Amino acid sequence: MKNWYTIRARGQATEVLIYDEIGAFGISAKGFLAELGALSDNAPIDLRLNSPGGSVFDAVAIYNALQRHEGPVTVWIDGIAASAASYVAMAGDEIVMPENAFLMIHDPAGLVMGTATDMREMADTMDKIAGTMVRGYAARSGSSEDEIAALMAAETWFDATGALEAGLATRMIEPVRIAASFDITRFRNAPPALADAIADPVSTSDREGNEAAEDAMGDETGDEAPATPEDPRLEPGTPAGPGPVVTGVDPADIRRDAIAHALAVVDFCRLAGQPQMAGRFLDEDASLEAVRTSLLGARADAEAEISPHHPQPGPSPTARPWGDVIARTFKLKG
Repeated sequence: MKNWYTIRARGQATEVLIYDEIGAFGISAKGFLAELGALSDNAPIDLRLNSPGGSVFDAVAIYNALQRHEGPVTVWIDGIAASAASYVAMAGDEIVMPENAFLMIHDPAGLVMGTATDMREMADTMDKIAGTMVRGYAARSGSSEDEIAALMAAETWFDATGALEAGLATRMIEPVRIAASFDITRFRNAPPALADAIADPVSTSDREGNEAAEDAMGDETGDEAPATPEDPRLEPGTPAGPGPVVTGVDPADIRRDAIAHALAVVDFCRLAGQPQMAGRFLDEDASLEAVRTSLLGARADAEAEISPHHPQPGPSPTARPWGDVIARTFKLKG
């Protein structure tokens, strides 16, 4: 079964990898927190992040759990720590970013379908979560809460240099290969350099340079660092490249995930009253976020449908004008 996190022993420390959307595949942070709580209180933790975000509620729970951990927590941003993942990064005693890595902060978002009361309650919840995140970023950076709130509202992306200047990272290291397969087009301000880094394969010389840089990182930390970020769902030693990787993947898992995705798309379309759109979304292999956005847009643009089978306000199409009725009445009487 796919998972978005892995917790494993590595040397004298515990390595925690979050290489996907937090809360993805129907797995909440409950299991993560249980495994984290089973660690020794003083165990050092190396948290490696390469995530576009995910469930903000799960991220807040993970941040709080890491904050409570008595042992040292070192965060390594192996590519991207965006949205909710960047908030998790703030729990590190040290936050290490390769020169070409990115960190992004923005206001939390949510989707609700229901009454006006439901929507007001969701808005209030988002405000509370946003306030919690503002305080977390401000505590790390030393900036005021108003400054952080403005950066979040603008969806601000930081490279390693910018994150260091903003106080959101503590150390910059040599660049590494960006290995990510998730879609960043949903973010309105994603840097072009990041999209290019994900889309373009690295050359052999670039890869050798990355390996040399990471070997130096391994010497510096006293432990061997992987040449490229590894996807914990693949066989050990298999790098997570920018394209699909099938090594070590069970076909049954792929089929189960495809069915679950299809059912989720159909459910979204039914809830939005647009069941006919499900087929198109599935043909396009649209993400659930893209489905939500499209359905909300369709709902906003849709005109009210009037059925001819039910009486409508005003005169019917077959009604005679009042002037004709009065004229005919007086003519008959005269």
